[in-house]
Amino acid sequence: MKFGHFPLTSALGVYLAHQVRLPGRTLRKGCVLDADAIAALAQAGVESVSGARLEAGELDEDQAAAQAATWLAGAQVSPQAPARGRCNLQAQSAGILLLERERINTLNRIDEALTIGTLPAFAPVRAGQVVATIKTIPFAVAAETLATWQATASPLQVAPFQTLHIALIMSTLPGLPAALFANTAAVTRRRLQALGNTLALEQCCPHDEASVGQALQHVLAQGAELVLIAGATVSKDRGDTIPAGIVAAGGEILHFGMPVEPGNMLLYARHGKVPVLNLPGCARSHRINGLDWLLQRLLAGLLVSAQDIMDMGAGGLLPGAGPDPGVPVPRIAALILAAGRSRRMGAQNKLCCELDGVPMVRRVADAALASGCTQTLVVTGHETEKVEATLQDCPVSLVYNPGFAEGMASSLRCGLRALPPDLDGVLILLGDMPGITATHINALLAQFDPAAPAIIVPEHEGRRGHPVLWPRHYRPELLALEGDQGARHLLEQHADQVLRIPADAAMLMDVDTPEALAAFTGVNA
Repeated sequence: MKFGHFPLTSALGVYLAHQVRLPGRTLRKGCVLDADAIAALAQAGVESVSGARLEAGELDEDQAAAQAATWLAGAQVSPQAPARGRCNLQAQSAGILLLERERINTLNRIDEALTIGTLPAFAPVRAGQVVATIKTIPFAVAAETLATWQATASPLQVAPFQTLHIALIMSTLPGLPAALFANTAAVTRRRLQALGNTLALEQCCPHDEASVGQALQHVLAQGAELVLIAGATVSKDRGDTIPAGIVAAGGEILHFGMPVEPGNMLLYARHGKVPVLNLPGCARSHRINGLDWLLQRLLAGLLVSAQDIMDMGAGGLLPGAGPDPGVPVPRIAALILAAGRSRRMGAQNKLCCELDGVPMVRRVADAALASGCTQTLVVTGHETEKVEATLQDCPVSLVYNPGFAEGMASSLRCGLRALPPDLDGVLILLGDMPGITATHINALLAQFDPAAPAIIVPEHEGRRGHPVLWPRHYRPELLALEGDQGARHLLEQHADQVLRIPADAAMLMDVDTPEALAAFTGVNA
């Protein structure tokens, strides 16, 4: 590859090194200069450009990144279209990422021209999440480098989460409050839900060896494929009450303790082929801990040995982990606009209309809460008491917009001011789009790249939909909006920064009239 300054007379076919703004036109970095581009440069008074010309035996940046991605796309992993020398690899299902760390290191040592970055081995991932990115550094990569990559590459894979019949046994002692067991069950359900599972069986028993053994045999007889046991006290030895009860029921202790904090006191056992986990005390908390690491692997169908647990020490200190189990994601808040007057619906407030027994705005809030968004804020206005009543016991933040009659922009400004200014981005949702699900939202979140944040917009058959994900640096422009048009003109103004994501029709359908409500109910009946 020849890199340098090229006079316009010899710049045909050159890859432009840096963006050039011209009157009425922008030539982006990496574009290949054709006759029209050179004519526009000349008309603007530009005499030479900085760029690169490919030589024999080289592939351009997009070709090289795409080729490397095909060699690394294993089971449940697919490459996306390359752009600007980058090609992302995306999970096709929720599960656990499998890779060979040393093989990744070897690839990165072949040639500085071609790099790969991945999530950590055994990281839990969502369907649609980017698990790795391949980036070319210069504009071209030598064929020899790619040949070495092909010989070295080991495919990345995602082991999908399976749906198992899971039981929770809780041992009790006199004097322990009932709320303790209700909280334990609720936290366990949420932990499993984050991994695509539900709690099928719940059982309480006295905290003694015989009762624990009987309870274990009972849930196994009911088809339990994974058993979690939360003791009234935390086990301190293999001979303590819960481990002794597991052994009495015919189980085998595989490993006691783990080098993960919180989670040190977890005990791992099996009864035949069924894993049995004696939970550490921290399992009563939503905070991520060693239990999450083990559950993620077991629910992905991976065989876990005692050595696997002992090898979890590197990275096993988790004092700064987030409050919820799951995949660390950029800090994106969900902002739900629910302040409008609902005039076209007639006497009803459309946001309070029930669909399958759930108020419309509650459906949108539930989707946001089930997604990877770190916070959900709802802006209310018209009939705020009614709207807020639909969100009772829903863990969202609420802010009232006294100027809701001024239009959508006032609610948008109100919501943005109520959110932390240091978020990575904000996902703006409309409260009257009940077809939006957590899967829709996560598909947008998966495309967000903090290093090169674009405006993420869903698109169906050429039509722009909602919600829209705005990176943090657009906050001042969003706060300056007026009227009832939302951020539409900003999307047009920054069209070159918009990333359009293929979407289904649900991301176009808002419910404004009784007819639209009836149509939505009919489609989803």
